[in-house]
Amino acid sequence: MMQKKKIGLTTKIFIGLIGGLIVGVIFNILIPHGFVRDTVIIDGICYVIGSGFIRLMKMLVVPLVFSSLVCGAASIGDTETLGKIGVQTILFYLLTTMIAVTIAISVSFVINPGIGLDMASIQVADEVIAGKTSMVDTILNIIPENPVNSLAEGNMLQIILFALILGVLLAQLGEEAGTINRIMQEINNIMMAMTTLIMGLAPYGVFCNIVRTFSNLGFDAFVPLIKYMLSVIAGLGVHCFVVYMLLLFVLTRLNPVKFLKKFFPVMAFAFSTSTSNATIPLNIDTLEEKIGVSRKIASFTIPLGATINMDGTSIMQGVAVVFAAQAYGMHLGLSGYLTVIATATLASIGTAGIPSVGLVTLSMVFTAVGIPVEAIALIMGIDRILDMMRTAVNITGDAICTIIIAFFNRDLDIDLFNNMEIIDE
Repeated sequence: MMQKKKIGLTTKIFIGLIGGLIVGVIFNILIPHGFVRDTVIIDGICYVIGSGFIRLMKMLVVPLVFSSLVCGAASIGDTETLGKIGVQTILFYLLTTMIAVTIAISVSFVINPGIGLDMASIQVADEVIAGKTSMVDTILNIIPENPVNSLAEGNMLQIILFALILGVLLAQLGEEAGTINRIMQEINNIMMAMTTLIMGLAPYGVFCNIVRTFSNLGFDAFVPLIKYMLSVIAGLGVHCFVVYMLLLFVLTRLNPVKFLKKFFPVMAFAFSTSTSNATIPLNIDTLEEKIGVSRKIASFTIPLGATINMDGTSIMQGVAVVFAAQAYGMHLGLSGYLTVIATATLASIGTAGIPSVGLVTLSMVFTAVGIPVEAIALIMGIDRILDMMRTAVNITGDAICTIIIAFFNRDLDIDLFNNMEIIDE
């Protein structure tokens, strides 16, 4: 008698994503607003389950990132190798971010999203304001005055710096710090086990979040901003499926199609949660177990990428600048757009991997080129669906970088990468 194949977690997540989309659209189109629909189901059951799952994932982020980076840095061993991998990773992230903004601006000039916009038809929302921070302060803010406060407040750049220093010292001291090293390994193992436990709830959390998103998304909001949406989507598509895949193939000669088939569930999960941080555990596990990346590499590059590599967010910001400039009749010129590229790249560093944070950092980009910050109100109504897409691009960039770094450092199991039987577990 043939044993019935068990449905894997990734398949369940995908089913939850598609099911939530269908149910959300049905609620949006066919079911009228009312107490049961809005208060009990959408803002009650779906909100509690969906938001509860996101909170559980966020609960994992700080201890998981901290323990993973400490163990990853310690396991790499010598500081020369760690420094080499760190420099390679950061340079790759910065390069792809600059390419992303350039693509976004180029696509926008083809589609011209802001030309012909009827400003009177746009409902002005509350202004989003982000405080100005000088470059000097940005650099100094990476250094924690109190690591305990940094851990408590979830300041990711400060946590990463402290974890890397601790990991390097553990690697240097060896057996002299054997007890601390073993404790950190055990903490990391516990966090991985906790991640597996919580990930069992992912299909239900994904379903509820997608239902709530699509049931509340008014289709009328798309009419005046359809070209803006198309510009962002086109930029994300080109960057994800052309730039990333070309980099993967040219630098490693690996098959991008095989990567996409194995990595698609992670992209779907990132799409449904709109948070790079919450995707860190699934990203690391998929890269190690299905794609063949050494955990010591993935544990270093993925948490770092979730903090400083925001290509999808940068694409949105590049398109938004062109859109707002055209809507207001402003001419930025070459120097203005070069400023946008530089500012959007820097703005992506230290951006929290949480939903819609790109709208806040966008104000920094607008201010740099003189666009009124209140222009952000023009795109706030439809940002949620675009935020889901750009998060999927963000975490894909982290994974591509990780594979390339692992390949050049001979920490990639190519046979496992090419084994297409390991897709759904």
